[in-house]
Amino acid sequence: VQLQASGGGLVQAGGSLRLSCAVSGRPFSRYGMGWFRQAPGKEREFVAAISWGGSSTTYVNSVKGRFTISRDDAKNTVFLQMNSLKSEDTAVYYCAAQCPRYKDGVNYHTLRLGEADYWGQGTKVTVSS
Repeated sequence: VQLQASGGGLVQAGGSLRLSCAVSGRPFSRYGMGWFRQAPGKEREFVAAISWGGSSTTYVNSVKGRFTISRDDAKNTVFLQMNSLKSEDTAVYYCAAQCPRYKDGVNYHTLRLGEADYWGQGTKVTVSS
């Protein structure tokens, strides 16, 4: 499985960016997908995740209401729409995928715990204040 992230760049505070992550190599639709970020001098942190089929999303508190994760299974792509960007959102953003997991017949993922099976290369987001 290969993940290719794109869409990063330089934006002013209050602006928007849309990150994309194209997935190839395996059927995509049943993977849990997520975005993580790593700011200079800091550890990588979870940002957002979306379940198989897109029925469930989860976010770190600091981006709730500003970021939206979505997926287009027909295009094997996951997106991160980032609005109202702040300087503290400056980081390298990584997409990640987790193989299907099931418990009692229910699909779940543990991306929020930082657990992923595949990682993409990062795309840099810089928010100027």
